[in-house]
Amino acid sequence: MKFFVLLLFFLFNTSFTHAQTCEEYMEFVKSESYGTTYSSYTSEAISKVTFYDVVIDYQTYYFAIVCFKSKYSYGCNEYIYQVSSTTKFNYSLDYLNSAGKAFWKHIQPYNDNLGCAPDFE
Repeated sequence: MKFFVLLLFFLFNTSFTHAQTCEEYMEFVKSESYGTTYSSYTSEAISKVTFYDVVIDYQTYYFAIVCFKSKYSYGCNEYIYQVSSTTKFNYSLDYLNSAGKAFWKHIQPYNDNLGCAPDFE
């Protein structure tokens, strides 16, 4: 178990480029913490954002899993971002006015932390 925790600690501090790794990352975060979800029923792009706090070796890591609405189905596509400790609070203040603007202001600036976010350019 200690090896697994050390491996995860190393992975949290490394950039990812493989989709499979990002999916495993999301599964781990979801399994280690209860999330707080902010749903966006009126947004054209964002279905919901769920924030997670994960403690590894007495250090807390903060994540946002963003569920982008799919053009071709009723589901959504999830992407994980490693964010700061204040991101959840700041997003919660702005998302009811515009989930898209709140995403761009508070979550998207962290898109390079894990390498698991979509490229919007």
